[in-house]
Amino acid sequence: MSEIKIFADSTCDLSDELLSKYDITIIPLNIVLGMTSYQDGKEITPGDIYEWSDREGVTPKTAAPEPGVVLELLRPYMEKKVTIIFFGISEEMSVTCQVVRMVAQEQEYNRLFVVNSANLSTGIGLLVLRAADLVKEGFTAEEIVKRLENDKDKIRASFVVDTLTYLHRGGRCNAVTALLGNTLRLKPMIVVRNGKMGVEKKYRGRQHTVVMNYAGELKEQLQKADPRRVFITHSGIDKQIEEEVYQFLKGLNYFKEILITRAGGVISSHCGPNTLGILFYEK
Repeated sequence: MSEIKIFADSTCDLSDELLSKYDITIIPLNIVLGMTSYQDGKEITPGDIYEWSDREGVTPKTAAPEPGVVLELLRPYMEKKVTIIFFGISEEMSVTCQVVRMVAQEQEYNRLFVVNSANLSTGIGLLVLRAADLVKEGFTAEEIVKRLENDKDKIRASFVVDTLTYLHRGGRCNAVTALLGNTLRLKPMIVVRNGKMGVEKKYRGRQHTVVMNYAGELKEQLQKADPRRVFITHSGIDKQIEEEVYQFLKGLNYFKEILITRAGGVISSHCGPNTLGILFYEK
């Protein structure tokens, strides 16, 4: 069997430890502050983004990777004829997958498989780690891609947003924009379905209370999930809230791995600080 190398874009929000453990290489999207573009996760932090956005009163623009950057990262593996599987943010949200396909086509490289995750953040990360597990189990790239294409609609990705300000500034989600007539004290639960973000419900109150109510309402789904792993992914949140969500999941005595990751620049740009999500795979 030929060697298989897994790539993902920076919106997968996997920690450096997980990237190293599973040998995943990241292709960074771009964060554009005014007239200057920065590579997500390499040249800019979420803290930098929040500071700039609050000062300027606008949300940074985000953009797909430049073809030259993609080629630079892929080239060493193409030269060695390595089979590549790339996982990208939903094509409803970005042209990143298209850029990677274009690079492969221009290089006439037919051993690169592009998987449109139809998701974002660690909703992508769950697919990436599942692929890495299957590589270790000896599956071929074709088998891995087919399995994950069939199963990607089992990903359950949702977040509770603390402030509507960043979503409003970015204008990325029509369903959220519709909430702007309501008080900014509303805290929506954002759910990814069919590759798009939408509002599932609205909470009121302090973020600590809202997050724990959100977690509690997921309990039944969580107890029917794939038990291998669950993600807590946040865009910078109080450590006490993070710990309480972790303890809640641990108390279910169900998941083999409870992984905590910090959202990168793209997700943070649009959701703002204090956003937290629980992401898992259905059986």
